[in-house]
Formats: sequence, structure tokens, C-alpha cells
Amino acid sequence: MPANTPVALITGSAHRLGARTAQLLHEQGWNLVLHYRSRDKQAKNLAEAMNQQRENSTIALQADLSEMADIKRLGQEATAHWGRLDALVNNASVFYPNPTTQVTEGDWNSIMHTNLKAPFFLLQACLPALRESTGSVVNLIDIYSEKPLAEHPLYCASKAGLAALTRSWAKDLAPEVRVNGVSPGAILWPEGDAAVNTDYQNKILAKTPLNRTGTPDDIARTIVFLLTDAPFITGQIVAVDGGRSLNI
Repeated sequence: MPANTPVALITGSAHRLGARTAQLLHEQGWNLVLHYRSRDKQAKNLAEAMNQQRENSTIALQADLSEMADIKRLGQEATAHWGRLDALVNNASVFYPNPTTQVTEGDWNSIMHTNLKAPFFLLQACLPALRESTGSVVNLIDIYSEKPLAEHPLYCASKAGLAALTRSWAKDLAPEVRVNGVSPGAILWPEGDAAVNTDYQNKILAKTPLNRTGTPDDIARTIVFLLTDAPFITGQIVAVDGGRSLNI
């Protein structure tokens, strides 16, 4: 394996947007560290498929991003495997409704730890390697970070915090490390009840000027662009939402 092959760590990359981003980066010649929490089979199957395409190009690492010890271990193992790290994509996220009157400390910890605490301390663990490679970070934000979704106060707060970290890091870590964000709109419907709630889906589409959902490729291509083809872009959060943020 060439010593100069770039390496990316993508959290939550066993399925959905994280998996598609990993596939596109792999197609461009990157080595991948696929993080997963509980989707062991999906992550290992994806890694195996990539390694069949290009030998020893992908590993899958398990970590619970609500646990500090796991966060630190993930950062250490990801940077040690190939001796470098060129990109960190903070994609893993927890999303579910929790009205203010019903929020528990467990809800707070589940959402805030995964969506906000983990990206912070994972970057901290990976920062020496990212600085050495003059690497790049992309955080997955959400349009609800600016215009909140009812009955999701913790989720909205966690994503607003990640948006603030994105801009703060862009200042703090320059010039060695670039930091940007991607803010998806309607790409894949949430898993669970909303996935089959056509009224919910129609309301979302009615506020989307392009009047359709996007695709995982729309997000993945934007992430790959920010990592590979945008050397003078930092501190930006790109809305990939079909114009929905204009009307929300």
C-alpha cells in the first residue's frame, strides 16, 4: 500500500449516508476506517467488499460514542492503523423526539454525548495526525440547527452546538486543518414511525422548492468535495436541502 494513500475515519459508516460517503472516498483511492456502534455485520460486510476491490484498504472499528473511553480508543486505533489520518467525518448521530417536559437525563446523555461530545473529543484524539497531514474535518449538521424542529429540543441543541464547533474549529485549527459542515435536508426519511408517515413526508416536500427528496449521493459528493477539492474553504456549513432552508 503506498505510504501516501490518504486515510479517512467516518463515524456511523455502516449504513445510510456514512456508508455511501465511504464508498465514494474508497472509489477515489482513499483508505477507510469505518466506525460502527451496533451494526457489526453491515460494517464488516462493507469493509470486506472494499478490501476485495483493493486489498487492505478498509478496517471496521466498533465504538460506543457515548463512552469517553471508546471515543479515545477509536481515535487512537484509527490513526495508528496506517500511521496517518487525513480526514475525519463526524457523521454518527442520534435522532428521536423528546418534548421538554418528558426529557430525562438519559435522553440528554444519549443525544448530547453522541451528537456533540463525541465529535469534540474524537477530533481532539485525532488532531495530531490531522495536523501532520494538513487534513480536513466535515461535520454532519442539520437544517434544524438554525430553525428548530418541534419536540426535538435536545437534537436541535446538539446540532446547533456542532455548527458552532465547526466555525470555532475553523479558526482554532487553521492553517493546518480545515473544518466544514454539511447540513442535509430531506435525503433519507427517518427510521421508525416517520418513515411511513406520508403526511409528515408531504409536509416536508411542500416546503422544499425542488419538490423532491435528495439522495445519499448528494450528501456524499458534497462531503467528498469538501475533503478533496476545496482547499480554500473552511468554516462553512453547506446546506444540501433542495432549498428547504429558505422556507422552513
